[in-house]
Amino acid sequence: MKDYELIDKTLVIAPLKVAIETWPAELKKWDAFHDFTCSVITGPPAKRLAALDQPADLYIINRENVVWLAEFYKKRWPFKTVVIDELSSFKSSKSKRFKALRKVRPLMDRVIGLTGTPAPNTLMDLWPQIYLLDGGQRLGKTITAYRNRYFYPASSSGHVVYSWALKPGAEDEIYNAIADICVSMKAEDYLKLPQRLNQTVSVELKPKERRQYDELERSLVLELNGTEVMAANAAVLSNKLLQMANGAIYDDDHKVQLIHNAKLDALEQIIEEANGQPVLVFYNYQHDLDRIMQRLPLAHKLETGDVKKWNRGGIPILLAHPQSSGHGLNLQQGGHIIVWFSLTWSLEYYQQANARLDRQGQTKPVIIYHLVAKDTVDEKVIEVLKNKAAGQDELLNAVKARIKSVRGEISGKIK
Repeated sequence: MKDYELIDKTLVIAPLKVAIETWPAELKKWDAFHDFTCSVITGPPAKRLAALDQPADLYIINRENVVWLAEFYKKRWPFKTVVIDELSSFKSSKSKRFKALRKVRPLMDRVIGLTGTPAPNTLMDLWPQIYLLDGGQRLGKTITAYRNRYFYPASSSGHVVYSWALKPGAEDEIYNAIADICVSMKAEDYLKLPQRLNQTVSVELKPKERRQYDELERSLVLELNGTEVMAANAAVLSNKLLQMANGAIYDDDHKVQLIHNAKLDALEQIIEEANGQPVLVFYNYQHDLDRIMQRLPLAHKLETGDVKKWNRGGIPILLAHPQSSGHGLNLQQGGHIIVWFSLTWSLEYYQQANARLDRQGQTKPVIIYHLVAKDTVDEKVIEVLKNKAAGQDELLNAVKARIKSVRGEISGKIK
């Protein structure tokens, strides 16, 4: 842009917090970019339009506004170079944001995608992302063509396919097809980071709480009477079991039913042992957040503008949802202790969330605690995450295994 004048009007697409805080802050950190100007396109329509009218080197927009931007410009799309920070957030070919960019892709000269998890679930996730890079040159013009070339139905019923598996040799073929436009780098190969310690904290339910969990699990399992567990049912069951493992569950009226406080007790103990050091806590459900804040008055939910305060040491306990805060935020200056109060099946969210502290600029060993309720679905999730195989297939397999186990137990008792 400055040296060779090959790039002119450049758009950066990023998660909201990253667009507002990280990109403008990073520009100021690097000597080569001190004279770069940027305009952040967020907020209500009037504010976005004013940001577009402002002369700048980089225009930065949150991904939720991509559809609006594409509709606003249509064939007048002015950005010849587009940088997509967290490219994997465009992994769904059915999403509105992907379809919007696909329409204006022919009007771009250069697209650069950045991601730490290009295939968070399966290699099926690659096609939309690579399409945005090359317009379909390497993996095909449609997701159907890509799927038919490299995958076969692994689980189906009639014309409905529940999951796809790679054909023999397809993985290498895909990697070879995209090798000329993809660069893969691991932080540990280029950066000297402090040691990372993973700790599993096992919590045990009391007899009464154990009976409640077992009864609820059994009733949920028995509701799935079909011979085949479909993804939707598996997700619902897994979601309910994870809630129960955390200590509470939403009933049919969306009211919170308390089951146990074992994880709250364990979290409180970890914070006490931290001796005033800041702690970053990841939660999944609103009732988790509510119960943590009720137990720990110093806890604060992550909101826009809190990054600087956290990095200054102004927030002792920061509560964050891995889906909304797992990408791009630089939190490494504010602490080195993470607690997973709620576990997640998503390997992408898990890895990206941990990278908020375990990243360049961290000066202390990062300690990651996982609160795992003994003899619950938590144990399966932590096993899957350790094996780095988290995803829809693993969720399905885990739920199927549990259903088979519970039904076997009941059958044995009847005999």
